[in-house]
Amino acid sequence: MSDAALSILRRLFVDKYDDLKRRLTYRLGSADLAGEAMHDAWLRLARLGPASVVQRPEHYLFRTVLNAADDRRRQEERHRGNVDFERVLEVADERPTVEQQLIAQAEFEAFETLIAELPPRRRAIFLAAHVGDVPRQVIADEMGISRRLVQRELMLAHKHCLSRWKELVDC
Repeated sequence: MSDAALSILRRLFVDKYDDLKRRLTYRLGSADLAGEAMHDAWLRLARLGPASVVQRPEHYLFRTVLNAADDRRRQEERHRGNVDFERVLEVADERPTVEQQLIAQAEFEAFETLIAELPPRRRAIFLAAHVGDVPRQVIADEMGISRRLVQRELMLAHKHCLSRWKELVDC
């Protein structure tokens, strides 16, 4: 393509820019994609070298813009892959907030204090039953006491923890 023909195409691109972009936006359904395609088309025109004669410059220019848009769309699809961005963006952040972390830490420390206040045997039974999920009969057998005594120690531990928890929370 001669320098004069290239100059005509570039001048036509500048003069018809708004009309080309409007037509391309209508065709693609996206002003952003149309703007990017227009930019790509301008870069293509800047790289053009000697070639055949262009019979209808406006049609050639519009086809160049459409080709740039198609290339851009294929490139985005290739990068996007199989990821469903809409679904990814809807995922809520399930991490606790700083406030929630501080509250949990304070509650855990209060729980540790309550457990430390229990007599040693009662504490061992409570932890075995609730933290270790050990059956009552197994606790009784291992400690050499009756299952009924295990039940009683657990009841007393629960009463102590409940009353002390209310005291700590009300402060």
